[in-house]
Amino acid sequence: MSDLILHHYPMSPFSEKVRAVLGFKNLAWRSVLLPAVMPKPDLLALTGGYRKTPVLQIGADIYCDTALICEVLEHLQHSPTLYPDGSKGLARILAQWADSTLFWAAMGYNMQKPGMAELFAGVPPEAVKAFAADRSAMAQGLSRPRPLDATSAYKSYLRRLADMLDWHEFLLGDAPTIADFAAYHPLWFTRTQVPAMAGILQAKPQVLAWMDRVAALGHGQMSRMSATDAIAVCAGAGAAWRQDNAYFQDDHGIALGSRVSISAESFGTEATVGELVAATRTRYTLRRVDARAGVVRVHFPRVGYVLKPELTA
Repeated sequence: MSDLILHHYPMSPFSEKVRAVLGFKNLAWRSVLLPAVMPKPDLLALTGGYRKTPVLQIGADIYCDTALICEVLEHLQHSPTLYPDGSKGLARILAQWADSTLFWAAMGYNMQKPGMAELFAGVPPEAVKAFAADRSAMAQGLSRPRPLDATSAYKSYLRRLADMLDWHEFLLGDAPTIADFAAYHPLWFTRTQVPAMAGILQAKPQVLAWMDRVAALGHGQMSRMSATDAIAVCAGAGAAWRQDNAYFQDDHGIALGSRVSISAESFGTEATVGELVAATRTRYTLRRVDARAGVVRVHFPRVGYVLKPELTA
């Protein structure tokens, strides 16, 4: 197996989700650190437009969105599983709720003035303004809860998680599933990145004990890699594609080989443009060429992403 290369940055909550999954599966991986805000020229050389964090690279294959990244890690190492028999559907649905509804409630709460002051303590004012402008641009058109509403919702969601943990060590049983890692990362942000806001967790000792159990799984075996070296890995891997059309699922009337764009439905909607070389039940794959990275395959999940034909002049 080629090296697993994770493009991420330390305080990114969704990166922590993947780092924790890597620990759960005890995988070795290479760490490429990204800037928290644009510009991200090294990342865009690989993705062609997608700028959210994290991104998983395996050779010349680039996997976007943590839902897909976790599926890929499961395929590479099935045991221990993220999707146990008997609760696969429930685990995925709960994870989707956690990655969206729970996440935005948590961040609406976390990013109140005390949290912001702690998160950016010692950071130059211009850097804080750049971060705020960057995230505002990413969230254009996205409806997010206001801080007081987010606080109320976050408290309710923590109570519901605590109710689940009254019966099990983890959310759906005695072992973690994808639901645990999805629910963990926004709470991890509260606890570790804005501890001034972490009092909200103290009322739920079941949740704190569960967080300790997830944290104890670690992050696997990490070693550093530069962005330049990661791009060189991609360029050296090549990207010859042999697609079995038996797996082609056409829901859009767009043929393989068409030039298309793919973008997220809501947050961070920058598009990636390329040749559609695969469209399975669960994912899309674009082939694109970059001056530095060479021929690249960029993969997206179907759920949460918009596929459109790219109109030419």
